[in-house]
Amino acid sequence: MIEWRDEGAILATRPFGESAAIVELFSAAHGRHAGVVRGGASRKAAPNLQPGTQVAAVWKARLDDHLGAFTLEPLRSRAAIAMSDRLALAGLNAVCGLLAHVLPERAPYPAFYERTMGLLDLLGQSEVWPLAYLRWEQALLEEMGFGLDLSGCAVRGVNEDLAYVSPKSGRAVSRSGAGEWADRLLPLPPVLTGMGDASNSEIIAALGTTGFFIEHRLVKSLGDRPVPPARDRLLHAIARL
Repeated sequence: MIEWRDEGAILATRPFGESAAIVELFSAAHGRHAGVVRGGASRKAAPNLQPGTQVAAVWKARLDDHLGAFTLEPLRSRAAIAMSDRLALAGLNAVCGLLAHVLPERAPYPAFYERTMGLLDLLGQSEVWPLAYLRWEQALLEEMGFGLDLSGCAVRGVNEDLAYVSPKSGRAVSRSGAGEWADRLLPLPPVLTGMGDASNSEIIAALGTTGFFIEHRLVKSLGDRPVPPARDRLLHAIARL
């Protein structure tokens, strides 16, 4: 029998058989990991298996490549915050949906796990959450091997007047370096280069650029599946602030 113990946040739950559920967990040391929760489809268990719920997990299986079974102890629920705040609900669903969609199974990302928990801990703080989410998407692209290089112009090598991002390379391009190709490049809002606070409209523009790489690079590398619609709902929620 193989067994491990870890802490994590629930990403998704789906029915399994008559009374069980399969839970996907983003755990600190074991990455995205699935397991069966006996009785997980019951009314008593369901409130503790909501996306975003932080749990102490014990996973057991006869062999390492088996689905295995989880025993989960709730540590922190984020459902109440999400249900009382439109942005928090949209943000929670977007984060969990993207992670369930793009994280490779059973690959640990301990630093990114801590960053994700920090983002979820900010749910309900609408004045800081959109910018924190943008930084999280940038980190997600970096962790998955599609990070943006905004340190200097890909054409001229300068780090001044950077205004665009190449959709092919993910590198910054200056206005002078763009020339006649400017209309084929993605916008580079200053907030993407870490220049501090920004309006929600600028954050939306920046998320348009990160969203391009999520959709056309990261998600496409995983097969013919669309970006989870929860991300679009989050952008609409930010735009309404």
